[in-house]
Amino acid sequence: MWYAIEGHDGPDVLDRRLEARPAHLARLLALRETGRLLLAGPCPAIDAEDPGPAGYTGSIVIAAFDSLADARAWADADPYVDAGVYTHVDVRPFRPVLP
Repeated sequence: MWYAIEGHDGPDVLDRRLEARPAHLARLLALRETGRLLLAGPCPAIDAEDPGPAGYTGSIVIAAFDSLADARAWADADPYVDAGVYTHVDVRPFRPVLP
């Protein structure tokens, strides 16, 4: 089943986000390589493709897991969690309809 994982950035964490990004992306690429990633990306803090020093408010990942518990465990092990980038992470089932 698909699960939506939304991480919410804390204040002033851009430097920590950038430092943890390679490890974060490696996990996403592993999901993609196994056909389990629907989409992933950050949410800019301002209305711009590259928010620069304004940073991000969080990230969204939609990926397939065997259960909600597995999705939650994957989210809890994210390098952004370990680095203190995310203040909290929401994980919930997702059902794609379009396109």
